[in-house]
Amino acid sequence: MMAYTGVKVKKSFGDALFDTVNIIFWIIVLIVVLYPLWFIVIASVSDPDAVMAGKVLLWPKDFSLIGYEAVFGHKELLNSYLNSVYYTITGTALSVMVTMMAAYALSRKFSGRKFINFLFVFTMFFSGGLIPQFIMNRRLGLYDTRLLMIIINCVSVWNLMVARTYITMNIPNELYEAAIIDGASHFRFFIHAVLPLSGTIIAVLCVYYGVARWNDYFTALVYIRDRSKLPLQTILREAVATLTTSTSTDAFFSAYEGDVKGMTEAIRKALVAKYCSIIISTVPAVILYILMQNYFVKGVMLGSLKG
Repeated sequence: MMAYTGVKVKKSFGDALFDTVNIIFWIIVLIVVLYPLWFIVIASVSDPDAVMAGKVLLWPKDFSLIGYEAVFGHKELLNSYLNSVYYTITGTALSVMVTMMAAYALSRKFSGRKFINFLFVFTMFFSGGLIPQFIMNRRLGLYDTRLLMIIINCVSVWNLMVARTYITMNIPNELYEAAIIDGASHFRFFIHAVLPLSGTIIAVLCVYYGVARWNDYFTALVYIRDRSKLPLQTILREAVATLTTSTSTDAFFSAYEGDVKGMTEAIRKALVAKYCSIIISTVPAVILYILMQNYFVKGVMLGSLKG
């Protein structure tokens, strides 16, 4: 074995040029991706007049929380926030549990496994559509219930395939055979061996399902009529739509007829409220990713290998 001498290999002109161009390119990509996000943050705490005048570029201008006051002033916001937390935690826990159990079953060798895998994958490309699903859920008594918000879209086939591949590649079959010899059942092997060794992929599934459920507003629009059961995303969508759309309607101008100051204030609030709603709705998802980032990349890469 050759000993390391510590001598640096001099790069050729072509290698140096490639590295320089590559670094510049990715810096530009980073700026293009991050600047819109940064603009949303600074615009949400800037004076609406400065935002409208285009004076907000790199830093907040004339610090103001008028947008957050408008959004948090919505009377249903707190209740909807708690609803979203409840739907996200319970729904994610159920989805991860069902996905891991199904992934373990599909990772075992048994007659007809390929056909069952095909049936799962088939649903990724073809479905009955929204109307049949609506009729089915209504007849099952799930319409306008919290239970529907938890169990609907319980399993993502993509996440299921990733989890199945992870178990196949990382849980040795010899371990299963040893457990069977010792008298362990499938359930006991799953609880005491598969789950403890699958912490990485479970963290990935928590991020995938958690973010998807937190950002879901369409399900509530279709299935929920009781406003006390609506999630945060639906309420924010309505709040922003009310603040922005109403400012261009005849009813808006009639409501503020003769009150120019009130009309101006409503338009100013509507301008920055959309930025504030984005911040409010995305902060929990960002925090979740930060907490899970140590497992996220590793789990995705291991789960993406073909089994």
